[in-house]
Amino acid sequence: MEMINIKINNIPLSVEKGTTILEAAAQVGINIPTLCFLKDINEIGACRMCVAEVKGARSLVASCVYPIEREGTEIFTNTKKVQDSRRTTLELILSNHERKCLSCPRSGSCELQKMCYEFGVEDECRFDGDNPKVKYDDSTPHLIRNNSKCVLCRRCVAACNDQFVGVIGANNRGFDTEIGCYFNTDLNSTSCVSCGQCTAVCPTGALVEKDQTQLVFDALDDPEKYVVVQTAPAIRATLGECFDMPIGTNVKGKMVTALKMLGFDKVFDTDFGADLTIMEEANEFIERVQNGGTLPMITSCSPGWVKFCEYYYPELLPNLSSCKSPQQMTGAMIKTYYAQKEGIDPANIVVVSIMPCTAKKFEVNRDDQNAAGVPDVDIALTTRELAKMIKAQQIQFTKLPDSDFDPALGITTGAAAIFGATGGVMEAALRTAADTLTGQSLDEVDYKEVRGTDGIKEASYNVAGLEVKVAVASGLKNAAKILDKVKSGEADYQFIEIMCCPGGCVNGGGQPIQPASVRNFTDLKAERAKALYDEDANLPLRKSHDSPIIKQVYEEFLEKPGSHKAHEILHTTYVARKKF
Repeated sequence: MEMINIKINNIPLSVEKGTTILEAAAQVGINIPTLCFLKDINEIGACRMCVAEVKGARSLVASCVYPIEREGTEIFTNTKKVQDSRRTTLELILSNHERKCLSCPRSGSCELQKMCYEFGVEDECRFDGDNPKVKYDDSTPHLIRNNSKCVLCRRCVAACNDQFVGVIGANNRGFDTEIGCYFNTDLNSTSCVSCGQCTAVCPTGALVEKDQTQLVFDALDDPEKYVVVQTAPAIRATLGECFDMPIGTNVKGKMVTALKMLGFDKVFDTDFGADLTIMEEANEFIERVQNGGTLPMITSCSPGWVKFCEYYYPELLPNLSSCKSPQQMTGAMIKTYYAQKEGIDPANIVVVSIMPCTAKKFEVNRDDQNAAGVPDVDIALTTRELAKMIKAQQIQFTKLPDSDFDPALGITTGAAAIFGATGGVMEAALRTAADTLTGQSLDEVDYKEVRGTDGIKEASYNVAGLEVKVAVASGLKNAAKILDKVKSGEADYQFIEIMCCPGGCVNGGGQPIQPASVRNFTDLKAERAKALYDEDANLPLRKSHDSPIIKQVYEEFLEKPGSHKAHEILHTTYVARKKF
């Protein structure tokens, strides 16, 4: 490692040779604005907001991609020349930008809006550009594209390519350039997997989740409807960010209180469905191993991953676990077991789920997700949409007391809590599989080899004399690497966990928006996941099969894991989809 001495705004600094100006500036507390740059994903230096002066250089340079190579380099990020350039860039961007900021879903979290405020750029700027009619695409269940708000940063294109899907890109040339699908088709006509990573990285309101909050308010106002809400494990680790709380703050108690204040009839924990998933999935894995079933078995909790498999690896669909996701299992149990116990007509129950993932909006409409003859789940909201509801009702979230989930389906385990992090499903399943195969309650429950934010993790465990080789992948680019090894015969895994989003659900496409200034220098995945692992470590029950409510539902209703009734309610089917 060769270190060189430089100055940034006359501040001496020693950096590793090749460090970019953007990275070096961050080390001395200087935030250089960017609209296009995302570390390791979109390093193209296109937006020109990050320009800086380098002494001796003929022109301003893009600090996000400019490597510092010379001893004694002097850099200036705040000169009048730099400030004027950035201000002009913003005015040019605004010249053909739809400036309806008050009603924009991203108002308050828009990076362009923030920069205009900081640089004193008004709505009425010097340049009055043409505003051609652009495509407005609301064809999918999960997102809306409004290209009148697009700044051509290409972050969404990079995120889609990083997910190994690549169904969007730049169309046309010059002033007519716009981001869209091939041949200007609707997104719903492509092989989009609904992951929503594009919405999480868009700096403006060009890409947003399809807002369904009014549907929930309408259901809450309907006296004929019994409205139940469930929250995914990852939500408690991220919702606080929407209220300016530190990243990785576990707000479970405040979240439950807020949901009760919103007027839901019952507030349940999707962790219950996660525990149920483990019971069925571990049983399915053991049956496949002992009875010569299709291996490796691959988890099915992530609907974006399932859709990816249906499009891109349909030959591996037999490897998928037939288990529904925790969201769908919880919904199915609310409309069967819980409805039966409470004497409520399932048709009058509205199940709302709060999820980290825009693909959940697609999942609720999948076939074979209607155990009670009606949809298992009616409405799936993102973390961002829940925050919007709380704010709309003027609830002061940070001041709320803690409260507990309703008990009927609210007792959960640490195994369920870690579902939100990559490797969590695998670890939870191993805890139950190991106890089942050995016939003992093992003290060791931490499978640390499958933890962490690496895109691919591999491990081997000896369980009751059975050698179990496992793999964990998060992000579809990494999933493809694992699946190609399976197809070629290079890998001999027995069990694979795949999460669609890099880092798992804590980094889902529906999670709180964080600007590039945070994303580029903070490991969101690790900070959020830590909250879930801490919860797991502090819970009295850490194995799904130890949960008293899980034992109860099998005794009273489901009979046993893998039973005919369990299959009717908790399992599903898949379909090979034509890739476009």
